[in-house]
Amino acid sequence: MSQYLTSNPSLIDFSQRSLYISAIAIAFNPTFWNTVARREYHHKTLTRLFNGNSQRACYALALTIFSLGLFRDALYERALRSQPTHPFLQGPSVPPIAYGLILLGNILVLSSTWALGITGTYLGDYFGILMDEPVTNFPFNVTGAPMYYGSTMSFLGTALLYARPAGVLLTLEVLVVYWVALGFEE
Repeated sequence: MSQYLTSNPSLIDFSQRSLYISAIAIAFNPTFWNTVARREYHHKTLTRLFNGNSQRACYALALTIFSLGLFRDALYERALRSQPTHPFLQGPSVPPIAYGLILLGNILVLSSTWALGITGTYLGDYFGILMDEPVTNFPFNVTGAPMYYGSTMSFLGTALLYARPAGVLLTLEVLVVYWVALGFEE
């Protein structure tokens, strides 16, 4: 497949540095938060930085993860803008599909954040902040990883909205990176 992509420059412009920067940011974020969370679990590094207050440490990590996500999304959008469009992705049925994916993706992400709260969403269990019982209602009755799949759907919807094959490729990277992250988190 990579030979097809590199021999067909009208699909993806691999000479654009922004494509690689976006790919690095996509891989970095879950690697970072899983590394920091595991370090916290074993060594209480952040809790010690916050004078033993695990709640504040978790909120600081949440703010960091959220900010890194915004930065990653900006890099993704910048990468898409520097890539060629493809006529197949510019058909009249594509925008409704794109908006539908973005809407459903955001519903999964936001409803899981609502169900888990900030500390449940942002790795509070690694800080010893546990929920009273597992969350089994929506969206967790649809998928065990609504944030990851919702985020992936939003990336794909954005790629389709911009009509950029490079966005579809980066979305595949998002999915693979999240699958790997799930392996560490479960």
